[in-house]
Amino acid sequence: MLLRMPARPLRTGSTVAARRIATVSGGSVAVPQERHLVHLQFRRFAGCPVCHLHLRAVVRRHAEIEAARVREVVVFHSPAEELRRHTAGLPFAVVADPGKRLYAEFGVESAPRALLSPRVWGPVVTAVLRGGWEVVRGRERLPAADQPGGRLGLPADFLIGPGGRILAVKYGEHAYDQWPVDELLELASAHRPAADGSPAG
Repeated sequence: MLLRMPARPLRTGSTVAARRIATVSGGSVAVPQERHLVHLQFRRFAGCPVCHLHLRAVVRRHAEIEAARVREVVVFHSPAEELRRHTAGLPFAVVADPGKRLYAEFGVESAPRALLSPRVWGPVVTAVLRGGWEVVRGRERLPAADQPGGRLGLPADFLIGPGGRILAVKYGEHAYDQWPVDELLELASAHRPAADGSPAG
């Protein structure tokens, strides 16, 4: 089946409708939020090695991200039951979107370059080696052999202000192409909302 390239309908200045999204922990998370920025990031499938390589960095620096008035919301295209096996203990909201409704709404799609780009090969090797060691130690699980949503998903990042306005956006060109934590913190510093929820500046 021919995969469409990302439509990329959203850009800086676009506005997203307010909603509450169910999380795999059984609660829900508001997007946008009144007094915080929301970093909405789209990952791939549950147990994806390169996704977890990136999320380890987010976990390590989560206190800094929270201090910058940013709330993390991470979306995967796997069922909630499968996701819970891989994301238990993560200190931020994790969302299951097996029907890819949010992916379609935000223009996040799949393409062969997710894994074929030479820029992703180094991170893939690192992720597989680290992930394999964690599996051996019993700290992580292997991803399911069958991935109904596919393995060619591209990541995407959206920084959303309290009013729903997209303050910054990145559509990844390959599977490990996302904002590093330092870049996220720089963006948050430029757009940090006031204590009453009003935008900076």
